[in-house]
Order: sequence, then structure tokens, then C-alpha cells
Amino acid sequence: MIQEEKILEDAGVRVTANRMLVLRALLAAHAPVSLIELETELQTLERSSISRTLTLFADHDLVHLLEDGRGITKYELCHSHDHHELNDEHPHFYCEKCHRVFCLDSEVIPQVSVPDGFDVHSVNFMLKGLCRDCRQ
Repeated sequence: MIQEEKILEDAGVRVTANRMLVLRALLAAHAPVSLIELETELQTLERSSISRTLTLFADHDLVHLLEDGRGITKYELCHSHDHHELNDEHPHFYCEKCHRVFCLDSEVIPQVSVPDGFDVHSVNFMLKGLCRDCRQ
């Protein structure tokens, strides 16, 4: 069994050709990607197929969803695959000039206390400003 199939099976997702294509595109991405970016990359799949696959992946904790600073949802493959745990969450940086999103994998999201009765499932921590390239 190839690695991509194992990732899907471990998450309880049935392996199909479309799901494999989306998973491979997410694995190859070096930053969070939008639905439109995936559609451009995967020209053989319709947007609705990609969207359904991303929703399925999110439901099975295979991807993180984050808002990129402009209100556009980006998707990033979850590397821990530990269901319902926040140990793979990390901050992101949105460049207001070039509109790229950078993962800050080595940084830790600060711990935030929530009142009793609240159950946190995910965190979206986005810093905004200018990246190194755009500052020059």
C-alpha cells in the first residue's frame, strides 16, 4: 500500500482516484492552498468534486481550514492525524502585499483559557503584515 492510501485509510476515508489526486496536491503544497488554487492545479477535476473532497477531509481531521486574511478559506494537510487534538495547530502569517500565506510551524499558538462548558476543536491564529520579500 502506498503512503497516500494509508493516510486515507487511517482516517477512515475510502480511497478513490479523486481523493488521491486532492491528497497528493495537498502533500505537494508548500503552504495552505485555496479551492481555486487546487482547481488550477487539478484541472481534470471539477470544483464541486474538489470541494466535496475537502469537506470530507475536514470532517475526518485530515485538513486544517484557515482564513487567509482576505476572507478566503485555505486548506492545509494535518500532519499529526491525531483526531480532535490541537497539537498540529500552528500560527500562520498573511502578507498584505503579495497575499501569500506562510506556515510558522516552529511557533506555538499561545494557550487561551476558555470558560467552563466550552469545547475548543480548532484554532485559527493569523498574523498579518509584510513578508521578508515585500519589506525590501
